[in-house]
Amino acid sequence: MQYKDKLIETAKKMVAKSKGILAADESTGTITKRLDSIEVPSTEENRRKYRDLLLSTPEMEKYISGVILFDETMRQKSDSGELFPELLLNKGVIPGIKVDKGAKNLPNFPGEKMTEGLDGLRERFAEYVEMGAGFSKWRSVIVIGDGMPTEESIDANVDGLVRYAALSQEAGIVPIVEPEVLMDGRHSLEECKEVTSRTLKKLFAELKRYRVEFEGLILKPNMIVPGKDFTDQDSVDEVAKATVECFRENVPSEVPGCVFLSGGLSPDEACVRLKAINQVSDLPWELSFSFGRALQAEALQAWGGKTENSQLMQEVFIKRAEKTSLARDGK
Repeated sequence: MQYKDKLIETAKKMVAKSKGILAADESTGTITKRLDSIEVPSTEENRRKYRDLLLSTPEMEKYISGVILFDETMRQKSDSGELFPELLLNKGVIPGIKVDKGAKNLPNFPGEKMTEGLDGLRERFAEYVEMGAGFSKWRSVIVIGDGMPTEESIDANVDGLVRYAALSQEAGIVPIVEPEVLMDGRHSLEECKEVTSRTLKKLFAELKRYRVEFEGLILKPNMIVPGKDFTDQDSVDEVAKATVECFRENVPSEVPGCVFLSGGLSPDEACVRLKAINQVSDLPWELSFSFGRALQAEALQAWGGKTENSQLMQEVFIKRAEKTSLARDGK
């Protein structure tokens, strides 16, 4: 493969010790909900200002190896006049780009989803490379429920992830593959583990079949947790044990690292679980983070859309980034 060495080098940097990924790739609809929560209008300028405060936080690079951006953010400039990818590169942080077009209803399978966005993706990758992107991300959604997930749902989502990953590597960009088994529902930890195992087994079999380099990709998985509405919530140690067992069985050792999604967990819950997982010894991959809300929620509330709160917001954000970094190292 033309870009194999470059892909491997970038992937290793993304999961470097004490560092992880900031997911700042919320779609316009999602970031609007976040801004609504602090009663700030979701204008393009307000979205730019919020992301600028996050990305320009002093010493962010001590804890953040890469940032996933949305297409709009990729094209915007910071107050310093730099395009956001340039701002990150100048800090030694790798810019990434969300390239999927979102989870849509899977036809003929009520309640299940498939992710769209493959049309024109090769051409979009060429543009993002020119803009400085070093990695990309594609999220698929697996729903646990009555009779779900079906094999057809898993097949459809794996197909999208694999085709995306191959195109990303072709462009010289590390793919983050994100097959998220949702926390929503009444399922047990054991059911989550079974569905995640089935999904990962199918995913890596197909990635291999389509000659995607395991050493040049990053997995963004869910932790193995019971559904939010399950009556008997398992302990942090039980979650860590089940998560590591699932990965040992299904994630090839060649994969340089996994960056967990926070999946609706509170900032403290996400850190406590990440810490417990990283206290398990003798693992073949780096286990890091790619948190969105769990890194941003406190900072967003501290800001409240007010200019006079800008420094406070950055202080709150860097404090949470430091805590998450410690958890990533099992501390």
